[in-house]
Amino acid sequence: MNAPTTTMLAYIPSPPQGVWELGPFPLRAYALCIIAGIVVAVWWGNRRWIARGGQDGEVLDVAIWAVPFGLLGGRVYHVITDWKTYFGADAPKEPLDALRIWDGGLGIWGAVALGAVGAWIGARRRGIRLPAFGDAIAPPILLAQAIGRLGNYFNQELYGRETTLPWGLKIYERANEAGYADPGLIDGKSNGVVVAIVQPTFLYELLWNVLIVVLLVVVDRKFRIGHGRLFALYIAGYCLGRFFIEMLRDDRAAVANDIAGIRPNLFTAALVFACAIVYFVTAPKGREQGLEMYHPERAAELEEQGVAGYVDDWYDEDFEDADAAQRDTEPVADADTLDALDAEADAMATPESDAESEPGAEGQTVVESVDEAAVEDTESSPAGDSQAESAGADDTETVDAEAVETEASEPEVDESAAVETEADETETNEPVVESAAVNEPEAEAADAEPTDVEPTDAAASDTAEGDAGESSAADEADRPEKRP
Repeated sequence: MNAPTTTMLAYIPSPPQGVWELGPFPLRAYALCIIAGIVVAVWWGNRRWIARGGQDGEVLDVAIWAVPFGLLGGRVYHVITDWKTYFGADAPKEPLDALRIWDGGLGIWGAVALGAVGAWIGARRRGIRLPAFGDAIAPPILLAQAIGRLGNYFNQELYGRETTLPWGLKIYERANEAGYADPGLIDGKSNGVVVAIVQPTFLYELLWNVLIVVLLVVVDRKFRIGHGRLFALYIAGYCLGRFFIEMLRDDRAAVANDIAGIRPNLFTAALVFACAIVYFVTAPKGREQGLEMYHPERAAELEEQGVAGYVDDWYDEDFEDADAAQRDTEPVADADTLDALDAEADAMATPESDAESEPGAEGQTVVESVDEAAVEDTESSPAGDSQAESAGADDTETVDAEAVETEASEPEVDESAAVETEADETETNEPVVESAAVNEPEAEAADAEPTDVEPTDAAASDTAEGDAGESSAADEADRPEKRP
C-alpha cells in the first residue's frame, strides 16, 4: 500500500489584533493606515502639482477640505449599504455605533463623491481649476486607497469566500475582556481559533490599485492628458477591478443588503465605470499647465507676482529638481525683447576704435596727411603760381579719388550694433566734415603762396624750379588715370 500524502498549505495568517492600548488611548491600525495614506497622497500630490506649474502648499490647502468631506461621505455610504448592521431588532451593533468611524467601515464611492465636493470648495477658494487638480492627485489618491486596505487586513474585514488556495487568508475568532468572541470584533484579540480560510480580497484590491497607479503614471507621462481625463481613468480603472473583486466577497458587509442576489456595490461599480468612460471620451484633449490650471483672477494675480509656472515632464522621477526650478523660475521675455536686449548689449560692447574707422574720420585723416605733404613739397620746391595751382588741383583730385576708394573698401558697419551710438557719432562726424572742407582751400592757399620759403640765391631758385618740373613730370607719369 502506498503511504498517504499530506499537502501543506501556506495560508496567510490574520493579525492577532487591530488595536493596542497605550494607557487611556487606543492605537488603532485601521486609523493609522488611513492617516498614512492621506499623508502619502498629500506629499506625492503636492510634488505632482508643483511639477505641473502649481504652487507649493496648495494641495494641502485643498486637502483640509477634501479629507473631512471624504471621511463623512465614506461613512454615510457604508451605513446606507450596511444599515442592517446598525438598525433593526437583530442588529449586531447599536445605532450610535454608526458614528464610530474608527471601528472601520468606509465606502470608497461615498468617499470619492463627497471628497470631490470638499475638493471643489477648497480649490475654488484658491482659484484652482478642479479638473487640473484632479489629474495631479489621481495616482496619489489611488495609492492612498491601497495603503488603507491594510487597515481592513488588521480588522479582519473585506474578505471573500472560503477557498483552498495556497494564499488563502485565515480568519480568527477574537474575544474581548468580557469573554465575547466574534471574528468581526475590532477591539478583541485572537484566541487562536480559525473560523475560516477565505479569499484575501483586501490583498487583491491592494495589488490592483498599485497596478492602476503605475498605469496612470505611464499614460500621463506618455500622452499628457488633462482636463480631468486622468482622474476619469483612475475611476474607471478602479471600478473595473472592484467589479470583479466584489464578486468574490462573502463578508457580512457584502451579503447584508443584496438586491435580487446582486450586491449594491456591483451596481455602483458598473454605473460609475460607465460615467467615467463617457467623461474621458467627451472631455477636451490636451493638458493644462502652469497658469492655465488657475481661474483667470488667480492666474492674473500670480502673473503679477512674477510666477510663470515651471513644468517638468519627468515630474514623477525628479521632484527635488522640480522644486529648485520652481523657486528659480522667472518670467521669460518674448523673442523681440530678447533681440532688442542683445542689440543693446552689442552696441555697448562696441570698441571706441570703431569711430576712427568711420568713413568721415578716415577721410579727414587722409586729407590732413596730404595737406602736410603738400606743405613740405612747397617748402622744398617753391614753384610758380601756375604750377602750384595745377599741382594743388591734381593732388586734391587724387586725394578725393583715394578717399572714394577708401570709402568703397571700408567694411560695412553693423547697423543694429551702432543704434545706441548713432547720436554720438553724428556729433563727432559733423565737425570732421567741416574741418575737411576747410582744409582744402587752406591747402590750395598754402600751395599758391608759400610764405615760409626764403631762397638764398637765384641759382638755387632756378635749380629748384627745374627739379620741381622734373618731379611734376614724373608724378604725372606715375599718377593713375583720373576718374570722371
